[in-house]
Amino acid sequence: MREHNGKDMPSLVQSPLRELQCLEKDAGNQKRLVKRRGILKCQFRSCEGPDTKGLSFEEMSQWSHSLERLLSSKCGTQIFQAFLKSEFSDENIEFWLVCEDYKKIRSSFRMSSRARTIFKRYVQPEAAREINIDHKTRDSIRRNVKTPTAVCFDDAQRIVYSLMERDSYPRFLRSNFYRALLDAESVDL
Repeated sequence: MREHNGKDMPSLVQSPLRELQCLEKDAGNQKRLVKRRGILKCQFRSCEGPDTKGLSFEEMSQWSHSLERLLSSKCGTQIFQAFLKSEFSDENIEFWLVCEDYKKIRSSFRMSSRARTIFKRYVQPEAAREINIDHKTRDSIRRNVKTPTAVCFDDAQRIVYSLMERDSYPRFLRSNFYRALLDAESVDL
């Protein structure tokens, strides 16, 4: 976690994946692309922690089964978030992750403070990272934030998950971004 304006927010992956996409567009950069894929693999091998072997082809190919599977993997979540960030559309995954963290809060004072922060950052009209939800859901959350509970963002979170499942996730699976990761790992098999 990192702090943003004094509030805990999930860290965003600052990765070289965008650079990888640019390299893929230029066939003359194949040598650098192969080298970059190796560096990329090394960076994500460690994202699961010291007790695992790292990111494998099997794990990455499992991500194509469902968004739920992708998001259940720490590396999968980070890579999906990096992909969305490269497309300037990471507010939905960021909101979803912040809500997952929010549900774990036990202190009513902290929950109240965090609920207001989430509302201001993602839900209110013209918010800095405004998510795409309907007016009815937005109004419901506005009322819920006054006396917040662990589930006050659930409706918006379901809407955002559904949007990602229908739009962002299929784009991710078709992207050179995901294919480059699979190709880089399958070369090692």
